[in-house]
Amino acid sequence: MIPNGYTPEQEHIRAAVRDLCARFPNEYWRDKDRVRAYPDEFVAELTKAGWLAALIPEEYGGAGLRLLDGALILQEINASGCSAGACHAQMYTMGTVLRHGSDEQKRRYLPAIAAGELRLQSFGVTEPDAGTDTTSITTFARRQGDKYVITGRKVFISRVQHSDLILLLARTTPKDQVARRTDGMSVFLVDMRQAGDRLVVRPIETMINHETNELTFDGLEVPAENLVGEEGKGFRYILSGMNAERVLVASESLGDGYYFVERASRYAGERVVFDRPIGQNQGVQFPLAKAYMAVEAARLIRDTAARRFDAGDSSGDEANMAKYLASEAAWEAGNAALTAFGGYGFTTEFGIERKFRETRLMITAPVSNNLILAYVGEHILGMPRSY
Repeated sequence: MIPNGYTPEQEHIRAAVRDLCARFPNEYWRDKDRVRAYPDEFVAELTKAGWLAALIPEEYGGAGLRLLDGALILQEINASGCSAGACHAQMYTMGTVLRHGSDEQKRRYLPAIAAGELRLQSFGVTEPDAGTDTTSITTFARRQGDKYVITGRKVFISRVQHSDLILLLARTTPKDQVARRTDGMSVFLVDMRQAGDRLVVRPIETMINHETNELTFDGLEVPAENLVGEEGKGFRYILSGMNAERVLVASESLGDGYYFVERASRYAGERVVFDRPIGQNQGVQFPLAKAYMAVEAARLIRDTAARRFDAGDSSGDEANMAKYLASEAAWEAGNAALTAFGGYGFTTEFGIERKFRETRLMITAPVSNNLILAYVGEHILGMPRSY
């Protein structure tokens, strides 16, 4: 159903991912969702096939693919009814190490991540009192000789219990002592297997099976060699990876949108009420047609953002707009699908209600769509800063 326009290699990637996902039907995800279990088997197969190492360069054991290739992988996962949210972070968290880590860090971590021997699935930025105001985080890493001692809290940190490492953003200089509020933050690779009782993980129950947690760091010691890049420049390191993150997250929303439209269109052609397929009714047909057009439009700007990123061009505008448009289009498609399925859409049998819950998250995280509107208003349209 998704139009072509990609290279033969990219079409091969899409087909291969679809074949893998076909082994994990709705029943698999429904059972995981019911007991809030992590899809270990699915993630293991993705790892074995090399898809989670797609963006790691070949010299470090990865496939060396481009961002658009990675975007298509995540899109196809979600379009197949599976959930890339269980493992998508491994695609973009490693980018901080790749772009800003030392040669020793790259040699030490990237090959093991590519081989599936080491999991870097967790990204520690958000805090209870800071929310989306990242410059106001208070988790602090104090240098003591050849180590840093970390104290503070993080919240909504996903996949912690299924990751060996966490990429952590912490202050190394208090906010009131820096010239610019974005200064004085640093990035660390923290090995959670060695944390002991200095790291307390408290699971948070949410409306979706998206394993997330609150973390408390109580004097956790991290070797100074685990500092990524230069001390105090962590905020810009994190920002440098956000365009890639937004392209990849947009791709998951696109996959959800295509899933809803395809499933609902097929159902509407088969479901007969009053002696006619319900898809013959414009009240069912038109919302799905509108949703499909919205998803297609979002795909085009996603493709533009990914290609600009791959070419080394500035891609912030397109990446932000792609995330916004894709998440809104997926939500529109989800509502149209629920309308088409009627009462059956609210049952667990068809997978629509599970996907509907998962899709709503993307409007809020990993960046609120309101912040994207503020970005467009200020940085593209030149209006005064709104926050």
